[in-house]
Amino acid sequence: MDYAQSLRYLMTLGRELAAPSDARAAKFELTNIRALTARMSDPQKKFRSVHIAGTNGKGSTAAMIESIWRRAGYRTGLYTSPHLERINERIQINGAPISDAEFAAAFTRLHALIEKMLASVELAAHPTFFECVTAMAFDVFARSPVDFAMLEVGLGGRLDATNVVTPEVSVITQIAFDHENFLGHSIAEIAGEKAGIIKPGVPVVSAAENFEAAEVIRRRAAGLAAPLVEIDSVYRMVSFTARDGFYSATVEDVRAPGARAIKLQPSLAGRYQVRNAVTALAAARVLSANGFHVSDEAIAEGIATTHWPGRLERVAEHPTTFLDGTHNPAGAREVAAFWGEHLAGRRIHLVYASVRDKSVDEIAGILFPLAATVIVTAPKQPRALSADALAEMTRGLAPRLIVVPDPGEAMERAVALAGPDDVVFATGSLYLIGDLRRWWHEHLAAPRS
Repeated sequence: MDYAQSLRYLMTLGRELAAPSDARAAKFELTNIRALTARMSDPQKKFRSVHIAGTNGKGSTAAMIESIWRRAGYRTGLYTSPHLERINERIQINGAPISDAEFAAAFTRLHALIEKMLASVELAAHPTFFECVTAMAFDVFARSPVDFAMLEVGLGGRLDATNVVTPEVSVITQIAFDHENFLGHSIAEIAGEKAGIIKPGVPVVSAAENFEAAEVIRRRAAGLAAPLVEIDSVYRMVSFTARDGFYSATVEDVRAPGARAIKLQPSLAGRYQVRNAVTALAAARVLSANGFHVSDEAIAEGIATTHWPGRLERVAEHPTTFLDGTHNPAGAREVAAFWGEHLAGRRIHLVYASVRDKSVDEIAGILFPLAATVIVTAPKQPRALSADALAEMTRGLAPRLIVVPDPGEAMERAVALAGPDDVVFATGSLYLIGDLRRWWHEHLAAPRS
């Protein structure tokens, strides 16, 4: 198949998410992906990996770790989801998405194998979209070959298709409420799903702040004799500075008093990115201690040069315009804190959209009252919550609410309403941010002045 045919076929597979409460996932668990990878001669065993789970920060952390290892001279792979503009973004080698030809070739190989396995009843059902793309990533990384691949969990961890790897280190970022219908309605249940990536004897780095979540991770790690590094117990910030929305910190290892501290200057805006940077530092140090050398210089440079769009991404000035993929209440609280610290006194015109399985009422309750104008819209995605339904759910929360169903037109309306000293801020769904980045490149690539 060519690239366009590969995409069309993948899109026919329906929902991207296959989660514990999904009928197929509950029935087969990891059966499909295990069967696929076994018939592919287990490509995931042909490269070393870092496996990253969590509610917030796992994509940024994965990107930081990849950047560190590339700076250290390793050939790297990066597998993340969802993509913003093109599906190729999910599978990257040495910091660049694979080509259309590479993507089509990987899918063609996989499709032929799936057809044979369905015919011989080696598969009881067709693999899901996410299972297919995950298998493709494993195949691409093994053929490349890469030295290390950073693999971001799609949803949860225990039953996620990526969870057939045995990594060099498992990483768990912040844990909060999200995807409750799939992962559970308590922090302990959600943490249990995330901690499902921990493997016997494999080191774990945990950035979980919530006491309940941290306890679940501790018990799981102890039960599997997996050495655990909790960043809050191991790393101490010696200094912390902020400038124009970007933060930096000098960090030292409390286990080695007097050792040289390391200054981390994330290239990504937001206070929380310092925590992600410390998590990436901890993972790099664990790997380095286990024989995969990486210098502090490579760690600092990798974190300072990480490219990860759509997270507090400033795309223009006059008006200052941000694109941000916040999609759960914990993330919304971080956005509100960012507004209060860096945008206080400025009128904010919020463009917001969501998919149907999110805590829209709680997110809107945090952000909408702080904005001068809220423009609700809908991403061009089957799971999208319609702009009209979103308005009906949230109308009483915004000082001024406008319904504009098309994302590009919603952004255009916000920019038109904003004065030169105002702020346009788009958030609520990474799918929305993907739509708006495409629209931005087509219509407003040059910043207004």
